[in-house]
Amino acid sequence: MATTLIRGATVIDGTGAPATASDVLLAEGKIAVMAERGQLRDADRVVDADGLVLAPGFIDAHSHADNAPFLTGTDAAKLSQGVTTEVVGNCGFAPAPCPPARRAEIERLCGRLFPALSYDWSTVEELYATSDAHGYPTNVVPLAGHHPIRAAVLGMADRRPTAGELARMKAELSAALDAGAAGLSSGLIYPPGMYGDVDELAALAGELPLDAVYASHLRNEGGRLLDAVGEAIEVARRAGCRLQVSHLKAAGRPAWGSVKKALRLMDEAWDEGIRVHHDVYPYEANSTLLSACLPPWFHDGGYAATMERLRDPEALRRAEHDIAADDGTWENWVAGSGWDRVLVAGAGNADVEGRTLAELAERSRRRPFQVLTDLLVASELTAWMSVFAMSPADVTDALRHPRALVGSDGAPPGRGGKPHPRGFGTFTRVLARYVRESGLLSWEEAIAKMTSRTASAFGLACRGVIAAGAAADVVLFDPATVADRATFTDPARISAGIELVVVNGRIAFETGAVTGLRAGHRLRRPQPGKNPK
Repeated sequence: MATTLIRGATVIDGTGAPATASDVLLAEGKIAVMAERGQLRDADRVVDADGLVLAPGFIDAHSHADNAPFLTGTDAAKLSQGVTTEVVGNCGFAPAPCPPARRAEIERLCGRLFPALSYDWSTVEELYATSDAHGYPTNVVPLAGHHPIRAAVLGMADRRPTAGELARMKAELSAALDAGAAGLSSGLIYPPGMYGDVDELAALAGELPLDAVYASHLRNEGGRLLDAVGEAIEVARRAGCRLQVSHLKAAGRPAWGSVKKALRLMDEAWDEGIRVHHDVYPYEANSTLLSACLPPWFHDGGYAATMERLRDPEALRRAEHDIAADDGTWENWVAGSGWDRVLVAGAGNADVEGRTLAELAERSRRRPFQVLTDLLVASELTAWMSVFAMSPADVTDALRHPRALVGSDGAPPGRGGKPHPRGFGTFTRVLARYVRESGLLSWEEAIAKMTSRTASAFGLACRGVIAAGAAADVVLFDPATVADRATFTDPARISAGIELVVVNGRIAFETGAVTGLRAGHRLRRPQPGKNPK
């Protein structure tokens, strides 16, 4: 492997320590030497980095790029903003387990999130082996997904598992952990995970090894945010595991201002001894499945039952009533933000993408609810939305908290449409907007949130720092120009100011383009032993 000397950079090492002027030599996939500027001279390649910042490669705490290995080309979304490691398998979604008896259901379930996959696997171990064989653009840290684990045993049914079924779910999780999963994720606004209660989730999370992570897309991020945070904390308390609150937000105007209260609950849990972190993306819009606009009962029974209800006038009348009535028992995106703030991000139809449901309703002289359901039928439940649901103050509060990590929550690559620009812009947007422009964070603090603190939260050794012996995952950027350029109408624009990205010692992005190398590894966290709970 060629050696690379990065000479003359301002080094921000990821720990939060003040920047230094250093030369850094990369060799054999590691950071071999750090020295005072001018002391290192020999290498196969020398990069003159005067005026640039060298930082550890950014770690995306919340990614959905599980399918990146299966793309024909090399996904540029994360590499182009300096990301070298991604935590995948989030929100309860993962493409395995997929046992033959439940394959059709799980393919339909995962097809709502991921582009078409071959499903040449049944177990998580087989999925990982297949992904390994294709290679990774970035390092990946996979989580086991609650949805396929539950669906493999219970299908899409809205009921509690029997003792025997729970034991089988535990066995599926244990197999995933043995294969290398770094923890368990849940997505409690999506079927079938939404049907799991605290007892089920705590029983599963109790199977995690010591210090493994339970990452949860909360059951409610709107008016019942605090209840949902409390539920996640209770799962971690009972299970004795770490907690990662996914994409912390207060969604919908009635919930604005509640992020500070949620943070206080998490601080109290930390003081109690629960290792709880949260991740955040720096936007006031979220993005998720368009089907999440429907009430929970509408999803019972899975794809076929949901599609049948979409053609049932009585079920449609009941659903439209429930959305308008908003009884507060479920996360109602429309009631919280309005039809005019729900943007169609992807539906397989360029004529509707990038337009709000209210706009499409006015144009077609239909009710917004009719537009919603027609899009779900036409897309077979795969349509996506972006919802302008958050306040700037809540985003700021979530980001500046000392245990905040940065996660893009970017859509799986290859879906098409007009996905949320966070997929291409999260990390550079933090640096531009919240460091250089507003001064909310220092360069050192922001980079620590993107690197060493994320590595620590997920138990990743030798990642997230620039130090001799650490993995050679680094990003070189121009602090004067680094910025996101992706927008809701042009979501795949490459960020400005990212000069060089190195993954495991190999150059993966340079001069505005990926090099095509798949230099990433699937990372396994240390196994400190069985959880005594």
